[in-house]
Amino acid sequence: SCSFSVAQSYRFVEDASHELKTPLTVISGYSELIENGMATEEDTVRFSKEIHRNATRLLTLINDILRLSELDSGEQNLPMEDVDIYDVADNCISMLQMNAEKHQVTLNLYGQHTLIKGNRQMLEEVLYNLCDNGIRYNETGGKVNVSIKENDDAVILMVSDNGIGISEKNQERIFERFYRVDKSRSKKTGGTGLGLAIVKHIVEQ
Repeated sequence: SCSFSVAQSYRFVEDASHELKTPLTVISGYSELIENGMATEEDTVRFSKEIHRNATRLLTLINDILRLSELDSGEQNLPMEDVDIYDVADNCISMLQMNAEKHQVTLNLYGQHTLIKGNRQMLEEVLYNLCDNGIRYNETGGKVNVSIKENDDAVILMVSDNGIGISEKNQERIFERFYRVDKSRSKKTGGTGLGLAIVKHIVEQ
């Protein structure tokens, strides 16, 4: 079951509050300096960029927290249909192409058109989160490969990359909410620490 215990829910609220507090503190601090005329023209430009960056981070965090709350409630009616997983992957790669080019990462799709029974929106979320992670935690000139294979009794969807990787000791914790292997890099790239928790939840459903 995906349901949370009371203790887990309390921990989640605590962690979420902490995560939300950081960008709010930055936004409040910089805006106060500007409001009180304590910033030079050059400072104002720099502070505005930081305010914008942290406001964007705040919105992303809130969206991911709301999405996890929806998934936790288990009250969703999930319409299942025949979905071409290759088309879903192709659309995802198209959406992330500009972001990949910005990070100098190449996106590749391998396989063929394959139908599976599933919920299209949730499959899109899974692929988007996995590919987005592959781009964020990669190196210049890196690759993110999406492959779709079909055998006698299963369809195998695989997202792999040649990025920074995750050490064996950290691998068992990657689906924990707000867990990040490299916190400084994650915050710098805009990661919320919730993407893989969302992926896990959707796959379980």
